[in-house]
Amino acid sequence: MMKTIATLTVLAGSAAAFAPAPVSRVESSLSYASELDSMSGVSLETGGKVFDPLGLSDYVPTDWARRAELSNGRSAMLATVGWFFPKIFGTFASDDVTTLDPIDAIGQASPQWWAQWVIICGVFETWKYQQEMDGKSFLGGAEPAVDYLKLWPTDAKKQEEMKTKELKNARLAMIGIAGFTANHFIPGSCPVPDFL
Repeated sequence: MMKTIATLTVLAGSAAAFAPAPVSRVESSLSYASELDSMSGVSLETGGKVFDPLGLSDYVPTDWARRAELSNGRSAMLATVGWFFPKIFGTFASDDVTTLDPIDAIGQASPQWWAQWVIICGVFETWKYQQEMDGKSFLGGAEPAVDYLKLWPTDAKKQEEMKTKELKNARLAMIGIAGFTANHFIPGSCPVPDFL
């Protein structure tokens, strides 16, 4: 019995040599919240302060969050138009998509179309990245990467107004497409007109 206890003690001691050393946990947040004060988008709709109820600005860089917000907002603007366009103007001549319902149309589109869509999105994102590496901007901080109609003002105050307008439209489109989608799956959940 004594030999067994001595053997177990020796084995436990030698096994501890291979155990990871205890590491003290350091809790930290990136605390980017101070950067939010200088960003556009704070206005009457947000109560005159930054809308961040979950405190995400403490954990993600604000520039990245704004880029994500604008990118998703621009996609939502296109999706909102795509939601009602077929219902008002009809569909293109197609053997694949035969419905006016946007959710059903997603499933009816052929895999070849989806592959082309993924490729064109990848090409556009690559071009966008290259433009940013050349010092151009999609956020309005520098020369715009795309401004075919030459709408980007030279005055700093007007630039700030345009950025705020785009941001408000993007936010509205995100709320709108979320409402359309919710109403599709739960009819009557949002006050959406019947023709949409």
